Formats: sequence, C-alpha cells, structure tokens
Amino acid sequence: MQAVVIEGPGQAVVKDVADPTPAGGQVVVRVHACGLCGTDLHLVDGVLPTDYPLTPGHEFAGEVVELGEGVIGLAVGDRVAVDPNLPCGTCRWCRAGRGNLCQVWDAIGVSRSGAAAELVAVPADICFALPSRVSYTAAAMVEPLSCAVHGVSRLPRLPGSHYLIYGAGTMGLLMAALVRRSGAASVSVVDLNASRLDFAQSFAADRATTSADELEQPDGYDVVIDATGAVPAIEDGLGRVRKGGTFLQFGVSDPNATASFSPFRVYHEEIDILGSMAVHNGFQPAIELIASGALDVEQLVSATLPLADYAEAIKKFRAGEGHKIHVSPIAR
Repeated sequence: MQAVVIEGPGQAVVKDVADPTPAGGQVVVRVHACGLCGTDLHLVDGVLPTDYPLTPGHEFAGEVVELGEGVIGLAVGDRVAVDPNLPCGTCRWCRAGRGNLCQVWDAIGVSRSGAAAELVAVPADICFALPSRVSYTAAAMVEPLSCAVHGVSRLPRLPGSHYLIYGAGTMGLLMAALVRRSGAASVSVVDLNASRLDFAQSFAADRATTSADELEQPDGYDVVIDATGAVPAIEDGLGRVRKGGTFLQFGVSDPNATASFSPFRVYHEEIDILGSMAVHNGFQPAIELIASGALDVEQLVSATLPLADYAEAIKKFRAGEGHKIHVSPIAR
C-alpha cells in the first residue's frame, strides 16, 4: 500500500509499505479522509519526540475491511471514526479516569503508525460507528471537534458570558461554535491572518479582527481562550481576562516556550487558568453534534488532496491557506 513515512525531521515521503495485518482485537480500516493539524507539522519538523520512521495521521475516518481475532461489535463494511488516543489504562491518571493525562500516553499517528496511508490497523474498541448521514469528510473532523468538546467542558457554564478566542483556524472556530451554543453573550475572535476574519464571522464569531485592541470591551472578557499556542497571543490574552474570569490554554505551544504574567493579578482578581489536553470523553458527543446538524464541520475543510500530494498539503497548511486540509488515498 501507499503511505506517508516521516523518515526523520524534514523527511516526509510517500512510498510503498507492507499492508497492515490486524492483531487480536484489532481491525484494519481503509482510510477515506485524514486531516492535518499542528501535531503533524511538529512531527515532520522533529519538534515532538517520537521514533522514526513514522506514518502520521490521527484525524481520520474510513471503512473496516478486515477483522482480527476476537473482535466483536464491528463488521467488515462498517463506517467508523477512530479515536487515536491509546492510554495505558493502569497508571495513576488512567485509574483516576483521566486517560488523556496518561503517564505513558500513546497515540496512532503520533507514536505509532497512523492514517496518512491507504490502510491502518487500529484497536477495535477505539472505533466509533458513524450514522449514514455523516460523510467521511465530516467524520475526519470528529477528532478535532472532540478536542474542542473537552476544552469547553473545562470552562465554567455561565450563560451571558463574553468570550475572546485567539486563533481563527479550525480549532479556534470549533471552540467559538461550541461556546456560541452554550449561551455566550458575545464571541470575539482574533487572528493575525486577515483572510480568515470574514469566514470566522460567518461561522461563529460576532466580531473578528487582527488585534484585540480593535474590540470594544474595555473591562475585559469572562473567558479568554488561546487556540494558537503562540506566546504573544497567550500573554495578550491573559491581560484581557476580567476579574473572576477564566483563561483556557487550548493551543499547543512549543514544549520549551514560556510566557510572562502577573501572579499578583491572578491572586488579587481571582483569575482561573486552565489547560485542556487532547481528547477526553468527547468522541461520541462530537459525532452526535455532527450527525444532528448542530455543527456543519464540512465548511471548515478547505481542500482535500490525494495522499501522493502530502508535501503540498503540508505546504498549504504552513501557509495558513483556508482552514482544515485533508488528504485522501481515494482522492484523484
């Protein structure tokens, strides 16, 4: 089969590799759509520690084509979205019900072979059956949406709150759409890429601008969310949280990045600073949101390229063209 293989930092190639064989409890999925995200860039660039060679791809959906021994509840031909996270189940955090904080966290497409390929073998118990009305394009958005579902679950539920979100990429807009549905009084989005602003307003934001200085909210925001991971955005956002408000670090920063803030202000104004890591109990809710029509996630998919054009897909993603970029082994 054809697969993307990252052979080392800066060395992503499309090549022939052996077809996967399902182990006990696994299924083989024929990939129909696979999204790119910042994690994939970090893997290509060597920012995230992993063992090379590696096939990336953790946002994906496809069709079950082979069953391993002992698989129940799935059949050949089933359409599925796959939660790529593989917590160990036995460490302190897993036993506390917080598998996304697993001490030996593992994930398809990050630390083991992923779905930027024609076929991928995955544990059957992380496959989620898709309603017929959910397309493969939409289903490949379940993983990023499930991350946003978890992020919103970390926030206080206060109808009438004013939200400020940094980042009008896929994740920022998914967060904007979810907080909009939770009863926000206003949702403002900031992004340095001016070409994204009109779409942000049509999708979920009341206001979208290249600088929070242009927004009329002098007393700040009840909730500020960073969906960029960029230190300047984080520092600016922390300064715009109202007294008693909440700051959520949702974007992924470089592991060595640091940001400055006033500890006195956090104490004196009782500001909550929260983090949100990956997926936690969000996959089925994300599928329900898509299947119900509550969120039209296909609007966020800007381009679907053939698997052979993975390098071009990475180039488009780096350039900030559109929003979500997919690759598909069945696209021509």
